Amino acid sequence: MQELTQQIKEKALEIGFHKVGIAKVDTDYQDNAVEHLQTWLGLGYQAEMAWMNNPKRFDIRQCMPEVQSVISVALNYYTPHQHSQDKQQGKISRYGWGRDYHRVMEKKLKALSLWLANQDNNIKTRYYVDTGPIQDKVWAMRSGIGWIAKNSNVITREYGSWVFLGEIITNLHLIADTPHTEHCGTCTRCLEACPTGAIASPFVVDANLCIAYHTIENRAEHLPKDIVKNLQGWIAGCDICQEVCPWNQRFSQVSDVPDFQPYSGNIAPNLEELVNIDQEKWQEKFPASALRRIKPRMWQRNARANLET
Repeated sequence: MQELTQQIKEKALEIGFHKVGIAKVDTDYQDNAVEHLQTWLGLGYQAEMAWMNNPKRFDIRQCMPEVQSVISVALNYYTPHQHSQDKQQGKISRYGWGRDYHRVMEKKLKALSLWLANQDNNIKTRYYVDTGPIQDKVWAMRSGIGWIAKNSNVITREYGSWVFLGEIITNLHLIADTPHTEHCGTCTRCLEACPTGAIASPFVVDANLCIAYHTIENRAEHLPKDIVKNLQGWIAGCDICQEVCPWNQRFSQVSDVPDFQPYSGNIAPNLEELVNIDQEKWQEKFPASALRRIKPRMWQRNARANLET
């Protein structure tokens, strides 16, 4: 399997992924990932994201009973544009500036999966781009891609945390990489910078206090008052804990993926325009975008909340 393992990695890079690593499913990892997830759920830190409690997350074999290995990949999405400080303009998280990353990643994962399946009729594969019921960050760490940071993002040595993650699970017995070690050290910049205190403790994020959660996932008519007063212009996601991270400040690299270049208007959207956005304008403004998860009335709510502070 050593030769095939190397071929998989070479093919992944050829297809365009920036990092690839492999983890074995039957290894007794000492990271207590399941216990951490159970504790997090028990504290209610998932807020209204009920899908986080999918039992498949606790055992990857429920996704594929025959699974033996997880191939993790990462794609750098960083572009150097800066957010506007104009209070009449909003801030959108970098991940949503360009084309929907699900489409970009899925195309590449499908190509890698098809190539792998064609090597032998007995090979089984299944791929995910964060929508699957597996702990993608845990498997990325186990595969040597990077480590789970104090802000709960995966940090890579080469690209910081500006990466999208994907996985292929397979019944192949592949050669595993060494799990990544954690390198946050004594740094607490992300905890100190979060205006709502959403990082409840190192490595633990409470979605109930997270600006990203509320601007993207919260379907309520109004945002909580404590969130509104700390929005600081954010209308879709929040990058504060990533922007202050020393690894991102030192090692960010501009992505070579054209699809991740910002769409016009996504870097500094006009808040007044978003307050009045309708279905037609929404369709026009957010084509092939991960931001379509935020419906027109939510854009209106988020923009209005920023203008009223």
